[in-house]
Amino acid sequence: MNVLEVAADADATGPVCDACLGRLLADRSFGLTNAERGRSLRVSLALERDEEFEPTPTESCWVCEGHCADFDEWASRAAEAVEDVEFATYNVGTRPSPLVEENEILLREECGLDEDAGELFKSEFNREVGKRIGRKTDSEVSFERPDIQFTIDLAEDDLTTKINSTFVYGRYRKLERDIPQTEWPCRECHGSGRQGREPCEYCDGTGYLYEDSVEELTAPVVEDVMDGTEAIFHGAGREDVDARMLGTGRPFVIEVEEPRRRRVDTDRLEADINAFAEGRVEVEGLRLATHEMVERVKGHDASKEYRAQVQFDDDVSEAELQAAVEELEGATVEQYTPSRVDHRRASMTREREVYSIEAELEDERHAVVDVHGEGGLYIKELISSDEGRTEPSLAGLLGVDAGVTALDVLAVEGEAEPFEQAAYFRD
Repeated sequence: MNVLEVAADADATGPVCDACLGRLLADRSFGLTNAERGRSLRVSLALERDEEFEPTPTESCWVCEGHCADFDEWASRAAEAVEDVEFATYNVGTRPSPLVEENEILLREECGLDEDAGELFKSEFNREVGKRIGRKTDSEVSFERPDIQFTIDLAEDDLTTKINSTFVYGRYRKLERDIPQTEWPCRECHGSGRQGREPCEYCDGTGYLYEDSVEELTAPVVEDVMDGTEAIFHGAGREDVDARMLGTGRPFVIEVEEPRRRRVDTDRLEADINAFAEGRVEVEGLRLATHEMVERVKGHDASKEYRAQVQFDDDVSEAELQAAVEELEGATVEQYTPSRVDHRRASMTREREVYSIEAELEDERHAVVDVHGEGGLYIKELISSDEGRTEPSLAGLLGVDAGVTALDVLAVEGEAEPFEQAAYFRD
């Protein structure tokens, strides 16, 4: 390829700006912008022809229709659109008009080049506008998941901005029973609070079965501090409504949509949440997280530790209890979907391992049972047998009906590695 021949062929098609000319040979001579490359080609062509050098105004270019003169203007529009938004990374996407895309193809055909030779117009536009945005906002381009995505529609003369979510990771303890993890809409009125013209009797017109939830006691505070439009709670599993979450707490992520603040003092945020929750829920270890942490929290294999208060229908001796516990230690338990959740879980038999179990009688009819088990192990059914749906079970081994009167979750920890890995956090 003779670069001057390409330049001559392009020049013969009509007024072509420096950027559009240089873009044809964008893979030659690194370290130059396309406009610098194009101007150099035009100067060299004038020297070879021994002609007077005449620059081509960008505004008159038939290929880009003058858009290559607008990099600064679009960068200014983008910076102004997010002047009250805190962000560190961004990306730019451009939608050229169909005519500009067609002009690009025609220019390459006239020059005898492949249709993908050099660089495409929209790639240059993204880069040149992006560089200017970075300088104006002191931020960096990211091609993975930027804080802000700018989209420029040249045909419509329109700029849109998408503010991507930000994420806060932590662990929560639920210190009171009868608090669900997330909002629990009333099943009778489907969350409307009404049945016909009258308030719903089932939920007293609130639309919810429970007054509070872990989500409602935490997410609104994070949303407010980060000045977002909505906050979504993601938990690493969930405990029963009537169970407390104690000990080391349960991992969670709060996703804040369209935040205007990203750099927050997580220690202060932690204190704000705990003050707002008034002792019903506590959080700790808050850290700014990446979006990948949501998938990790929801999908990371975790084991659980529980403490159950157990009541027997007949007297049980210490020897009988310990013998049953020894049978359960390390056992692989088969659990058919429990009757209490079969309305929302698929009917199937699950195998889960009991890693360890200890029990202590309080009297002949009551015991405290501590269980460390594989994630997904139903503890209440491990105790009661759920009418034979769980095998083996404490009740089945004792030959005595048994039930859990109170349940606490003491720990939720990753099976192979902790939830808290550096790659999932940000500064």
